[in-house]
Amino acid sequence: MYAYQDSTFVYEGQQQWQAEPARPGWQLWVRFVLTVLVLPVWWLLLLVAALAMIVVAMFAEILTIIPGFERGADRAMDSLFGKISVWPRWTVTWPELNHEGDTAFYAARVDAYLDKWTKNASKPRAPKKPAPSPECEVPWRTFRGVGGAYVVEAATRRGWELRPSDPTKEIRLWWSAASAPGAVHPGAAGPGAAEPGSAGYPPAGTA
Repeated sequence: MYAYQDSTFVYEGQQQWQAEPARPGWQLWVRFVLTVLVLPVWWLLLLVAALAMIVVAMFAEILTIIPGFERGADRAMDSLFGKISVWPRWTVTWPELNHEGDTAFYAARVDAYLDKWTKNASKPRAPKKPAPSPECEVPWRTFRGVGGAYVVEAATRRGWELRPSDPTKEIRLWWSAASAPGAVHPGAAGPGAAEPGSAGYPPAGTA
């Protein structure tokens, strides 16, 4: 359930915004080995499925004469691909294996991710080119070791707004300047910025 407070949408429940507990070493190694062995096969299956869908789409053009077929097919495709993950939740990469429980590592990971999206969103619109996307989705695996609350704080300092999000899956953000023409980009965090575990963490409304 979502709550609306202080001009932001938040997911009710404080626990969901905290860092995930550190997993035991043996479990991480099992997950890492499975990732190395199974993930390439999973990617191959996704590639085959994508090619198959392209072939199906070519023949489906014939059925577009049926009223409502195209819209229904688009919804079915969106629903299907929305449930497929290139990086399944159970996977563990080598950096994640070596930095389990390291909040500084995950904080830096989140900062780098947000800096990349902020740089893209704040670019001046080039003539005859589409405007940069004002939306940003931070995947769960990026912030699992530091918590969604840190993502919200770090994103807010960079000029992003929180959108309805499930912190057990992803954090959805909107570039504030896209909603306020002429707004000045507030810039990145300064020396006094909050750190994981500091006051104000998690964000207001999650208790």
